[in-house]
Amino acid sequence: MGKKPHHAIVLASAVSANLAGGAILGIFLGSWVDNLVSLKPIFTIIGLLLGLAAGIYGMVTTVRKFTETGDYKE
Repeated sequence: MGKKPHHAIVLASAVSANLAGGAILGIFLGSWVDNLVSLKPIFTIIGLLLGLAAGIYGMVTTVRKFTETGDYKE
């Protein structure tokens, strides 16, 4: 184990929050738009896909920032 094992826990939590938060937010926004325009599954699916894309982008930028700063070096 490295000198700072809690950094791995912080990184895993941030990655999980980015992916789950993006997907959940996309589903809720898509469902809300579906209720407005009466097209049930279309915008929910689009919202899910956009939320996942935003979550993956956030995950990549979080991992890049985490590794560039040297916080993860042992």
